[in-house]
Amino acid sequence: MNLHNLKPAKGSTHSKKRIGRGEGSGHGGTSTRGHKGAKSRSGYSSKIGFEGGQMPLQRRLPKFGFTNINRVEYKGINIDSIQTLVDAKKVTEITPAILVENGLANKNDLIKLLGRGEIKAKITFKVHKASASALKAIEATGGTVEFIK
Repeated sequence: MNLHNLKPAKGSTHSKKRIGRGEGSGHGGTSTRGHKGAKSRSGYSSKIGFEGGQMPLQRRLPKFGFTNINRVEYKGINIDSIQTLVDAKKVTEITPAILVENGLANKNDLIKLLGRGEIKAKITFKVHKASASALKAIEATGGTVEFIK
């Protein structure tokens, strides 16, 4: 190893473009901004979605549909998943807190029972809503459903 073949380790150096440091640097003059126009000026910032004066994409696409601001979203839970929970944990009462504890719902979810599958155990439910088929299946086993506001 001699002085003439010393060099930094691979990847340890970066060539930084030093802008606006005189003509000799190769990046003087317009400082790589080009000539005239908004982008060459200081303080320039474009609006989100600005396409240089062309009609922006979000204004070219058609708008359709209707979003009801009063819509209430329910988390649907089928009775077959309740049955697997009962088999695993030997639960006799189903409340939103128990469903959250076992990962079937989130803390702020409104719960609606749905009728897929079958339930064998006699269980008391405290939920926000239930489908007709779920009610029928629960009452057939002797269980009860209590609605919470």
